[in-house]
Amino acid sequence: MNPSQQPRPARLAVGVVGAGRVGPALAVALQQAGHRPVAVSGVSDASVRRAARMLPDVPLVPPAQVLELADLVLLTVPDDALPSLVEGLAETGAVRPGQLLVHTSGRYGTAVLDPARRAGALPLALHPAMTFTGTEVDVQRLAGCSFGVTAPDELRLAAEALVIEMGGEPEWIAEENRALYHAALALGANHLVTLVAQSLELLRTAGVAHPDRMLGPLLGAALDNALRSGDAALTGPVARGDAGTVAAHISQLRRHAPGTVAGYLAMARTTADRALAHGLLKPELAEDLLGVLADTDPDGGDQ
Repeated sequence: MNPSQQPRPARLAVGVVGAGRVGPALAVALQQAGHRPVAVSGVSDASVRRAARMLPDVPLVPPAQVLELADLVLLTVPDDALPSLVEGLAETGAVRPGQLLVHTSGRYGTAVLDPARRAGALPLALHPAMTFTGTEVDVQRLAGCSFGVTAPDELRLAAEALVIEMGGEPEWIAEENRALYHAALALGANHLVTLVAQSLELLRTAGVAHPDRMLGPLLGAALDNALRSGDAALTGPVARGDAGTVAAHISQLRRHAPGTVAGYLAMARTTADRALAHGLLKPELAEDLLGVLADTDPDGGDQ
């Protein structure tokens, strides 16, 4: 980069393309660090309302005008929409040389920004490893949040500075590892929500009046133990090899919530494999357990 392309230490004019759950929260965090949101774009009614609520004095304009007004542009659109957005902005001449262009996709590194880089933009991939609600609470949750960061060597300091200013902690991810990194986060966070929601429904079916109160301490302890100890934290009938208990589970799930059976079986098989590999599940008990998990009912479904 020549000196005119170096990220400026002065406060930046910030624009947001895509007022989904992530963009406005990051813009507010940057605003609290002294930067100045100047423009935001949004299409859906929800996005427009969110922008008005979280960035009330910031004009809502088309994406090309966001780039015209901003030194730092946050591209916070869905993963699948990002490549075509970048190509379109570059082809129409909306990208300005020396402009910091930041996307927040977990899937992509900076290669997806190549069309804009050829137009002179400075590319950064800053992905906050957090679930967003689309409300002001997200700004508070950024404190201590890890960001998956990918950037050219000459922009590493700029990337780190922006993440730290938003309250986060930079974690460097190589370009070729972005998809794996994102798969790991989705496996943990997205599937966790599905599992918890299913557990809540089953407890209600079982007559528990306040399933959230019951699950809260249990799941909190399980998560803490898992983060501390990994597979050594495994407990329950699968890790113990209680084939009869697991068979009873499957029978009741098939009766009361057949839509949960496939997920239960898949997770139980994976848990059994990991428990066996780590010496938690005794080999002599594993055979009966795996037999239960592999069994099928007369209709051809998993039993």
